[in-house]
Amino acid sequence: MARSMHVRRPATLASLAAELGVSRTTVSNAYNRPDQLSPELRRRVLETARRLGYPGPDPVARSLRTRKAGAVGLLLTENLSYAFRDPAAIGFLEGLALACEDAGTGLLLVPANPEREDVAAVHRAGVDGFVVYSVPDDDPHLAAVLERPVPTVVCDQPDLGNVDRVGIDDQAAMHALAQHLISLGHRRVGVVCMRLARDRNDDFVTPERQQAAHFHVQRARLAGLAQAFASVGVDWATVPVAERFDHTMASGAAAAAQVLERDPQITALICTSDILALGALGEVRRRGMRVPADITVTGFDGIREAEQAGLTTVRQPVMEKGRAAGKLLLDSAERTRPRAVTLSTELVLGSTAASPRGTAEERWFGP
Repeated sequence: MARSMHVRRPATLASLAAELGVSRTTVSNAYNRPDQLSPELRRRVLETARRLGYPGPDPVARSLRTRKAGAVGLLLTENLSYAFRDPAAIGFLEGLALACEDAGTGLLLVPANPEREDVAAVHRAGVDGFVVYSVPDDDPHLAAVLERPVPTVVCDQPDLGNVDRVGIDDQAAMHALAQHLISLGHRRVGVVCMRLARDRNDDFVTPERQQAAHFHVQRARLAGLAQAFASVGVDWATVPVAERFDHTMASGAAAAAQVLERDPQITALICTSDILALGALGEVRRRGMRVPADITVTGFDGIREAEQAGLTTVRQPVMEKGRAAGKLLLDSAERTRPRAVTLSTELVLGSTAASPRGTAEERWFGP
């Protein structure tokens, strides 16, 4: 006669409590409030749980009961890989993770493709609050976040006025860099910038598009440049500004080539990020141009790769941004009005900026 198969039913919190002869609250505390039990009792509960195959309290049921997900959501309007590829994003993510560690909470990445408007990931994210990392002011994913009844902190952009924010003074920082270049004698310059809006535009941009940019950080950095150079008589409308949608070194190289083809006589190439500047450096050197003897190249961010390249740039505290955003979100203090944290920046004078050559002939053919 065939033997019948007996499948042992999985242990539950109640059956585990009965096996141990303790209350269900005691079992629950072994997982959720270990400080309420003696080390010996907690060890006995966990060992018995392993023996009986009890996996621990159901996190979904717990979140329904407590109305807490135990996690912070980080909204990135980029593909997920961007968070692990872009140096500034990596630094920010590390700082945010450190703040979450200190608070004993988890971190959920909520990526959103910048060329799609599917906000389902925001709607289904089980989080207690959101940190929004550098998105345009018209982004539908941002709108979906603000519809959720949870606290939100914006890092960098947009500056909404009624939402907590962490950032830097981008316009002042770029103005300081421009003033340094002006003091070196530069007047004929070109610019490579990151995307200004959600539509893909890999081309030159007008002053009107710059001023209407939905990415507030890029708008502020370009405004800082325009203001500084206008103060010494440069007509900003004549300055070639090349925009790139993708934030890669290849994009920086392509944009630099476009600017140099438009005006081969520029003496400085100003990039609104270090990644773009590193690509621009590669392009000008590929053309046989010496940096900074033939042309000055500058960036913005202060990433490690820029430091290694000796890039003249603006250093911003990306890791501290992440930590500050996390602390602001997880602060349990009563909020009476929106809070803003503005971090300081530093002008880094590297080896890629110098005074321009005296004449075009000297620049191209040497002394």
